[in-house]
Amino acid sequence: MSDATSCPQSDDGAGPSADPPALRPGAITLAATPIGNMGDVTDRLRHALAAADLIAAEDTRRLRALAQRAGVRVGARLVSFHEHNERDRASQLVSAARDGARVLVVSDAGMPSVSDPGYRLVVAADGAGVPVTVVPGPSAVLTALALSGLATDRFCFEGFPPRRPGERGRVLRSLAREPRTLIFFESPRRVHDTLTDMVGAFGAGRRAALCRELTKTHEDVRRATLGELAALTDGGALGEIVLVVAGADRADADPAGAAREALALAGEGMRLKTAAGVAARAAGLRPNEVYRAALELRDQ
Repeated sequence: MSDATSCPQSDDGAGPSADPPALRPGAITLAATPIGNMGDVTDRLRHALAAADLIAAEDTRRLRALAQRAGVRVGARLVSFHEHNERDRASQLVSAARDGARVLVVSDAGMPSVSDPGYRLVVAADGAGVPVTVVPGPSAVLTALALSGLATDRFCFEGFPPRRPGERGRVLRSLAREPRTLIFFESPRRVHDTLTDMVGAFGAGRRAALCRELTKTHEDVRRATLGELAALTDGGALGEIVLVVAGADRADADPAGAAREALALAGEGMRLKTAAGVAARAAGLRPNEVYRAALELRDQ
């Protein structure tokens, strides 16, 4: 690991550039936007908004409001870019970049492609040989993880849980033995039901954090057990919410249960060895351990 006081060098060895560069012609730039606090607008984001020829925004009205509050005059053509038109719009953005345009992509808050449109665009750009770069910035995922007080060395982001109770319960049960810290987005209208389902899937005593209104005036972080958080939200909740849940304790891993899950997956047509690997990852176990246990169960 490098010395904590060292500083990354630019290409000319003179250290970080003092002036944020303008957008590169013929390239697509994904730019993070504030998740609640306008003080998190960076100079690079301001330069990008001002320099772009074409801006793809999840909500063009919100983008105009953001630019106005940031003191930036936007001269670019604006187009909508959301989950319902991402596939079709991606080809248009790639085509514009290939024609030499400076293309900027923003979501309503946070980093494009993280629970927001952007992934398909990056894949399309890569296939067409169009460069993609990033203007980094705020992230609700990392902000909540840092504030949670839970393990940060290994984590996974699960986005929004399914809305339907049955499907949500199945997804959560499949994550019950995941050893990594889990991060979810959730609506304030559904957070109590989701926490209740988490109690059923993970146990009432599993540690978690409910992070609300991150970076805003009324930011609030509650660190407690899932059972306590479910009770806390019984009367509802307000604001934008991120749930962070501790990973499963490997000491509690159940090889027999994972073996049964592997056999169930094999019964649906998956090769047993592959199914054992899937079940092992979910349980935090070694694939060979689950495979041998599945073979024994099958022989019985």
